Amino acid sequence: MVSKIIFKNDKYKKNRGGYSRLLSLTCDKCKNPIFLYQKDGPGMLKRLYLDRIIAKEKISGKNLICNKCKMLLGIRIIYQKENRPAYRLFAGAVGKKIVKLVELKK
Repeated sequence: MVSKIIFKNDKYKKNRGGYSRLLSLTCDKCKNPIFLYQKDGPGMLKRLYLDRIIAKEKISGKNLICNKCKMLLGIRIIYQKENRPAYRLFAGAVGKKIVKLVELKK
């Protein structure tokens, strides 16, 4: 799937507890895979920061839309606390699964 993944290690990761995990995101309606995402720290997935998205070429346009069923999953915002571009997700729009790097090598 992805040849080499390197986690970003910056001030945002350190502010959120210093650990990350890789999530495989899918459309909750049609179960179509969207992309991989580096989630930093604990807590719910409320927004997707653009610099944490892996395989950005699958994103097109201003809003986050499923390529298969065309469901609107989130809208693009600038997160004011950190002045970072992100997608604000709608509740129940995406499914997530933690992916281990060993699984990606298969």
